[in-house]
Amino acid sequence: MRIHANKIEQSYATRVARDPLFRRPYADRVICAVLLVLPLVVAACAAKGPSPEKWAGDVCAAMTPWRASIENLTSQAQQAVTATSTAAQTKDAIVHLLAGAEQASEAARQKVAAAGIPDTDGGAEVAAQFAGSLTKARDAYAHARQSVQALSTKNAKSFYDALTMVMNTLSTEYADSAVDPTHLQSAALSRAFAEVPACR
Repeated sequence: MRIHANKIEQSYATRVARDPLFRRPYADRVICAVLLVLPLVVAACAAKGPSPEKWAGDVCAAMTPWRASIENLTSQAQQAVTATSTAAQTKDAIVHLLAGAEQASEAARQKVAAAGIPDTDGGAEVAAQFAGSLTKARDAYAHARQSVQALSTKNAKSFYDALTMVMNTLSTEYADSAVDPTHLQSAALSRAFAEVPACR
């Protein structure tokens, strides 16, 4: 037991002799440790978001395939729904369209969120506006899908009348979700959307 204690004392003495930081009084060691970490904290706080041009390009890169996906799904639904389609066939085609649009909207929203917050005045507000727009679009498609799924196809006329009401509601909700990139709270971002090649 005595030998063990001696070894501990010798180890402590060796560390004190070799480690300048360890020889400092406790308060000094704490201050020194804080000073060593501080540059890392400052560097993290000083990190900036993407430039308006970079952010606008990333957003447009997310929105362009989203719009193309919606158009493609709409075309598929139009081809599936013909004058000879039954109410049940029409219902299936519309549900497929709305489900696909819902998924595409969520995928685009995730990409826009991943673009970060642009480094410009009003950047956080505009980023939230675009992400919120896609959230509203996603939810509008989800509401319509759920409404169509709940419709009965036993009476064709009643089904189509109800389907028309659902689609009118979707159009209203979708219009409310739109963002006009030429009228943003940031002049720098409005300019970026007008000039970045990916947004033209």
